[in-house]
Formats: sequence, C-alpha cells, structure tokens
Amino acid sequence: MRKIPCTALIPLYLAMIPAAAQAQDAGASSQAATAEAQLARILDDHWTWYLSVHPVEATARGVRDYDDRIYDMSLAARDEQIKAQQQFVRRLEAVPEAELSAADRVNRNVLLWMLRDDIASNSHQAERQMLFTTYYGWHQGFSGMADGLPFYNRADYESYLERLALYPKQNGDALAITRQAIAGGYVQPCSVLQNYAGTISGIVEGPPQETRFYEPFTRTKPRDISDADWAAMQARAVTLIRDVLTPEYRKWHDLFVADYLPHCRKSDSASSLPGGAAWYASRVKAHSTTDLTPDQIHQIGLDEVARIGKRMDDIATQAGYPSRAAYIAHLRTDPSYYAKTPEELLRVAARQAKTIDGLLPRYFGTLPRLPYGLKPIPAAEAEGTTTAYYGPGAPEAGISGTYWVNTSKLNQRPFWEVPALTAHEAVPGHHNQIALQQELPLPPFRKYLAGFTAYVEGWALYTEYLGEEMGLYDTPEKMMGRLSYEMWRACRLVVDTGIHAKGWDKARAVAFMKTNSALSDANIDAEVNRYISWPGQALGYKLGEIKIRELRTRAEKALGPKFDLRRFHDAVLAQGAVPLTVLESQMDAWIAAEKTRKA
Repeated sequence: MRKIPCTALIPLYLAMIPAAAQAQDAGASSQAATAEAQLARILDDHWTWYLSVHPVEATARGVRDYDDRIYDMSLAARDEQIKAQQQFVRRLEAVPEAELSAADRVNRNVLLWMLRDDIASNSHQAERQMLFTTYYGWHQGFSGMADGLPFYNRADYESYLERLALYPKQNGDALAITRQAIAGGYVQPCSVLQNYAGTISGIVEGPPQETRFYEPFTRTKPRDISDADWAAMQARAVTLIRDVLTPEYRKWHDLFVADYLPHCRKSDSASSLPGGAAWYASRVKAHSTTDLTPDQIHQIGLDEVARIGKRMDDIATQAGYPSRAAYIAHLRTDPSYYAKTPEELLRVAARQAKTIDGLLPRYFGTLPRLPYGLKPIPAAEAEGTTTAYYGPGAPEAGISGTYWVNTSKLNQRPFWEVPALTAHEAVPGHHNQIALQQELPLPPFRKYLAGFTAYVEGWALYTEYLGEEMGLYDTPEKMMGRLSYEMWRACRLVVDTGIHAKGWDKARAVAFMKTNSALSDANIDAEVNRYISWPGQALGYKLGEIKIRELRTRAEKALGPKFDLRRFHDAVLAQGAVPLTVLESQMDAWIAAEKTRKA
C-alpha cells in the first residue's frame, strides 16, 4: 500500500473544522513558524561565524571567502570566540522551545550543548593553555592541512602557498601560550613525553620535497597552470618549507627540549594541576555526555573487565591453551601473526576492509555515497600514536575518508587485531557513521561539527561487536583480538578514572592494561600516554557502546518479530552524533513508531 504523505491531508482536515478553530490553529502555526524562522537565522549566523573562525575548514566545505587565512590560535582570539558563543547561547535560549518542531528542538538543544561545553571548558586554564596531547598538536595539524584541501586549479595552489607563509604567526601564538603554560604549571607529565620531540622535528626532516607540505606539488599539474608557473610554484613551496616552516618547527622543538621538558609535570593525574579536579570533572561530562561520576565509571569498567575476561578465558580454552595468559603470550610472540613489511600490513588491512564492504548491505539499509581510502600514518607521527585512526572526508572538496594504518613497529601490529581494528576505524564504524552524517539533511553544524565522543566512538566500538554477527572473527585468534579490543576499552574506564581521580601513576595503568588485554607493549604505552595527556576522552567508547547495545536489546524485546536490524542501525545513524540522552529519547520514539508500522 502506498502511504499518503501527512501534508496531503491538511487541506481536507482544515475543511472539516470550524473557522474559529482554524484561526486558532493558524495563530499557533504562525508562532511555530516564527520560532523556527528565528532558530534558522541563528543556525545560519552561527555557521557563517564558525567558518570565518575556521578558514581552512571553510575551504574544505566549499566556502572560499577565507582562502587566505588560517586559524588564529591567540588567547585574544579565543576570548573573542567565547564572547560570540555566549551571544549565540543567549539567542538560542530566547527561542521558545515549545513552539519548535521535534527536529528543531533537537537542533536547538544540540547546539546549546556544544556551545555551553566550549564556554565551560574555556573557564579552565588547563584547557586554554595545554595545546597538545601525545595524540595531536598544532604542529601536526598544520603539517596535515593539505589532506583536507582541494587542489584542482591555480587558485587552490596559490591559496595553499599563502597559508604556508602564515605559519609563523600561528606558531608564535602557540609558543607564547606554551611559555605561559610552563610558567603556570599547566604542562604534560614527564612520563608521556619521552619521544615527543621527534613528532616536531620529524615533520621537517630531510629535503623539503620529501615533507608532507610538498605533497600537493607531486600531483598532476592542473590544466590552468603553465609549465613555467608550475615550476615557479614548486620552487616557492621549497623556499617556504626550507626558509619559513623549518625554522618555526625548530623553534618549537628547541623550546620543548630546553624549557618544556625540564618543567614537565611529575604527577600523571590531571587533578594535580591547578584547578585540575574541576577540569577533569568537566571533561568526564563532555566526553561521556552523562552525569556519571568518576567513581561510577570506574566501577562500570571493573565490571566490564570481569565479564569480558571470562569470555577471553573461554576462547583460550577452546584454542587449546591452559590459560588466557598462555594464549596471549603465544599471540604476542608467534612471528607468523606479524607483517614483515609495511606493504604486507596494508594489504591485509585493505583486504579486510573490502571483505566488510561486501557484507554491509545485509546490516544497513542506508550506506554513505562517499568512499574511503587507506594510507599509512606519516612516519613523523607513527612512532608515538595509535594503531590506526580515521580521517573524515570532505565531499565538497572531493576528498574521501581515510583509514590511516600505523606501519611502524611491525612486530607490535598483529594480524589478529585487523578485523576489529578495521570494523572500528573504517567500516562499518567511523567511515559509515561520519560519511553518512555529512550526507544527512541536517544543519551544517550537525553534519560537520557534532562529534560527541560517546556517540561517535560508542558506535565504532559497537560495530566491533557487530563483527561477531558478520562473521569477521572466524578463528580463535581473531576472536581473541576482538575481545582484547573490547577489554582495552573497558580498561580505559578503569585506567582513565584511576589516573585522574584516584591517584594512579602510569606504571600502575600500564600493568593493569597488560594484565587484562592482549595489546602489545608498544600499543599499551601509546594508549596510556594518550589517556594521561587527554583526560576523559577515553571514557566515551565503552559508555557509548553500552548504551547502543542496551537500546538494541530494548528494541528487540519491545518489537519481537517486527525488529529489523537494518532499520535499527539506520535509525541510530539517521540523526548524526548526539548526546547519549538525546539518542535514547530518539530511539525510544523510533521503537514506538516501529510498533505501529505495517510490514
């Protein structure tokens, strides 16, 4: 049966009710239209403002008004941004929520959440002054700028060269803030900084033509650039990299070695910073999108560690080993499980990704149009970062998503982790969710800015679990890899709160991770460094996954034979990233609608 759109029934309905009632309804409709128009103006103004503040992202989104600018990192600029955000909050609060449609209520409240969180975080000096983690710093962001920009014509390349020339101002502002942070004690712990200097100097090592900055000039020459002009642009790039960027990176490297390292923090806990306990509490709320306390999260983690541990014990027994520890020792040391070359690891990851691609239509009714590629993590970052990560694409700029795989320390990157890793970082994890979000009929801020950790990472971890149903873990070692990855995220709840709320040091955190997971020593070290230097972020994964699995169980029980897994997944992804409380209310509404849906 073809369903008639609800809007087609409105004229018939209006003809059947008294004129007075029509007038009353018209007045209410006018009020709603006024509120929704008011909200629409605010959302448009906010997006325009945001792109003006983030000019490189504006270019990636197809807005070319700011092609001669890069982000202003100064504290003065940050203060101006906060003033603008406070004004947007006041405007949003003035919109009568009751007069909005259900969809616009979500738009209003999600933006309010994001703005209030940013304003609140700015009240903590640790947030304002600690500009880098072991996972990411401004120097790394700038070195990867080209990955998110279009390079189709002369204007694109000229804009890029202009931006490279602007780095001294950005770097100077960042170094000024960092000097202030050193003076005030807002520094990262010594325990996580052993190899950090290399992430700075490594970016500009070697000839300029071999750096990431030069990569766009190794591509095919655009048609609107003559051979002579192309050679001149290439020469200009070399000069900028050699004479402008390299000295700036050396300034940061020298400051880091001479001044930052000697003043690094002896305690690993964020709570040891001035105002650190309050800052950590704000990060817990921001990344979990819940009101759970660190103590509650710590206990959830311990419970999950015990539950997953029992499954790992069973897998070890099935594999013929006397204990989980014995099986993990075998998995960590058998050379047959490890690639001999970076290319071999990339081939295994690529084959796994394409295998999952072929399974997706069984589990999803709606898939993103944007494809994704696979690349090795740049060498300057690889030594100190995680096993893999996902880089969002930019459809407007013709850029695909990217599954970045770490090809350093190959004896620490086992094949049996690849199925769970690929499910999480590529499909059906981050690429499916993020690329689809960019295509949803949502306001731009929700397409591109909404990145609630508990939702985004919770979904990706849920897809590792979904991999069991997809048949990805068809050997005991692959299943142990999947369970080890889930255990890793459960351990995060314990370790993150242990470090920042309970006084754990790095050694205790590493020991806990090594005892309970099958992760390699290098991965454990990189991960614990990340939790220490980026408080709270690690909490979103397991808490989000627990909520999504809870919602699935609720839907299965409520709908019985009417439950459709593909429709459930589509519904979870249909709203983009939202706080867990919003996701729960949206999915409850979906369950109610599914009950009345005719097959």
